[in-house]
Amino acid sequence: MTYSLNWDLETLFSGGIHSAQLKAKFSQIKTDTASLGDLLDRWDVTTDAPDYHQFIKAVNQLQAIAAGIGQAGIFITAIGSADIANPDVAPMDARLQHLSTQFQTVSDKLEKVLVQVPDDHFNAMLARPELAPIAFNLRELRDHGKELLDDKTESLINQLDLDGKSAWSAHYDSLVATVNVPFHDANGQPVTLSAGQADNNLLGNADPQYRADLLPAWEQAWTDKEQLFADTLNHLAGFRLTQYKAHGITDFLQEPLKQNRLSAQTLKTIWKVVDDNKQFLLDYLDRKAALLGKKHAGWQDVEAPLTLPGSTERHFTFDQAAAFIIQHYGEFSPKMAALAKHAFEHRWIEAEDRAGKAPGGWMESAPETHEARIFMTFTGSPNDVSTLAHELGHAFHSSVMTDLPFLRQDYAMNVAETASTFGELIVADANVKAAKTDAEKISLLNAKMDNPVAMFLNIRARFLFETRFYQLRQQKLVTPAELNELMLNAQKEAFGHDLSTYSPHLWASKLHFYIDNPAFYNFPYVFGYLFSLGIYAKAQQSANFEDDYIALLRDTANMSTEELAQKHLGVDLTQPDFWLNGVALIKRDVAEFMHLTEPFVKPTNRR
Repeated sequence: MTYSLNWDLETLFSGGIHSAQLKAKFSQIKTDTASLGDLLDRWDVTTDAPDYHQFIKAVNQLQAIAAGIGQAGIFITAIGSADIANPDVAPMDARLQHLSTQFQTVSDKLEKVLVQVPDDHFNAMLARPELAPIAFNLRELRDHGKELLDDKTESLINQLDLDGKSAWSAHYDSLVATVNVPFHDANGQPVTLSAGQADNNLLGNADPQYRADLLPAWEQAWTDKEQLFADTLNHLAGFRLTQYKAHGITDFLQEPLKQNRLSAQTLKTIWKVVDDNKQFLLDYLDRKAALLGKKHAGWQDVEAPLTLPGSTERHFTFDQAAAFIIQHYGEFSPKMAALAKHAFEHRWIEAEDRAGKAPGGWMESAPETHEARIFMTFTGSPNDVSTLAHELGHAFHSSVMTDLPFLRQDYAMNVAETASTFGELIVADANVKAAKTDAEKISLLNAKMDNPVAMFLNIRARFLFETRFYQLRQQKLVTPAELNELMLNAQKEAFGHDLSTYSPHLWASKLHFYIDNPAFYNFPYVFGYLFSLGIYAKAQQSANFEDDYIALLRDTANMSTEELAQKHLGVDLTQPDFWLNGVALIKRDVAEFMHLTEPFVKPTNRR
C-alpha cells in the first residue's frame, strides 16, 4: 500500500487559509456566542425548573461553539506548521483568538451563573439525562466560577490576553521561523539548517562528530537571538503570574495541577520515584558513551542512534512504517490498528521531510468532523516510527470519545500522554523483537531508552528549570544569562553532573516553555509515560484488554486522575508502588542493554 506523505486539510475547511468555509465558521461562532450570552442574561433557574430546557440548550450551545473553535484552530495550526513562513496564518489566527476571547467571556458568565444556582436546583439539573453524562464537568465549571472576578474585570483580562500571554506565545512561533543554523552537510558542503532540521540532526544524526560539531553552532544560533527569546518568555510568564495574583492564586503550580486533575501529592510521589531511581539510566548513558568511544556522553549523544559492528541502521520507508504500526497495533487491539489504517488512507498525516516546516510533532483532533491531524517530519529512523505510533496513539484516544458530549472529550494532558506512549511502547517493543543480531537489538534497545531518559532526566531538568524560573520571575525580569544558568544547573542536577556537554539554551529552543495553555508542559509527559507502562503490563496479561483500555480512555475527562486509576486499575497514585512497577520494566530493558553491550566495550573505555 502506498500512502501520501502530505495531509489533506480540505475535509476540515476547503480552500486553504482564506477558505470561505472558515470565514463562515468565524461568523457562526460570533453569532452563536452572542446568542449564548443573551440566553444566559435572561435565564432564571426557578422558571426553567423542573425540566431546565433553557439551561440544557445553553450547555449544548456552549459545547457546539467550543467544538467550532477547536475545528478552526486545528486547521490554522496545521497550515502554519506545514509552512512556518506563510504570512497569512498569523492574521487568521489572531481573528480566531479574538473570537475565542469573546467566547471565554461568555463561558465565564455560564460558570458564574452556575455558582448562583442553589444546590438543590444544581443537583436536580445534573440528574437530567441530558446533563448527567457531563455532571463531573459541570461541577468543575462551577468550582472554577467561584474563583472568577466580576464580569467587567474578567472580560478585560480576557481581552488583554489577546496581546498578553496568547500573543507572546504566538510571537515565539514567529521568532523560531527566523532561526537558521549555518552548517554543512555530510559531505562538508555549506548548508543553512532551519531550527527543525537542526534539531532533528542534533538528536538523530548517526555521525557522532557531525553531532558534536553541530551542537555549538546550534547554541550560537539561539545565542544570537537570546534577548528576544528571553523577553518573550519573561512577558508570557509575567502575564500568567499577574492573572494568578488577580485571582488569589499564589502557587504557580496550582493551576497546572488542576488542569491535569492531578493532586500535588501524586506529583511529589512521581518526582521522588524519578529521583530515587535514575542511577541505572545514568549507568546506561555511561555505557552508551563507552560504545561511542567516550568517557562521558554529551548532550548531543543522549538520544543519538547506536550502530555497532555487525549492525546496520534500520531504515523505514513511510509505507513500511505504516504497515509495521498497523500490524503491531493489531496484536493488542484491532480497533487501534483500524484507526491507524484509516488515518494513513485518509491522509491525516503530514510527514514530508522538507525545509520550512515547524520543528517537533503533534496530534490535534477535529471535533466537528470527528477526524484528527498528525504533524511530524519523517526521516525513516526507528525513532520516527515510534513518534508516528505515539501520535497515532493520541488519535486513537480521541477516536473512542467522539460519541461523547464535547465536555466529556476534554481530557487533560497527563492522561492524553498515556494513550500516545502506549502506542509508542507497542512499536518500540516490536522493533526490538524483530532484531536479527545482538548488535541490531542493542541499537533498537538504545532507541527505546530515549523515552525513559527523556522522562527521568531531560524532562526532570525542564521541570526544575521552569519551577526556579517562575520563582525568580515573581521577583524580577530574568536575564538571558540567568536563564542559561538556571537551565545549565537544572540539566546538571537531573543528569547527575554526568554529561560532557549541555544545552544551556534549551529554554529558548524548546517550544513547550512558550505554550500559553497549559503552563508547565512537562510533568504530564512523565505521568503519562509511567502510567502507560502500568497499562502496558496489564495489556500483556489481560484477555479482555481492548475493552478495558477503551473504557479507561473514555473516562479520562470524567473524574480526577487518582479516581481514574483507582476505578480502572485499582491503584493508589499517591503511593510509590504503582510507579515502581513501571520503573521495573525500564530496568529490565537497561539490564538487557548492559548485558548485550558488554562484548562491544573496549577495555580501555571501561571504568
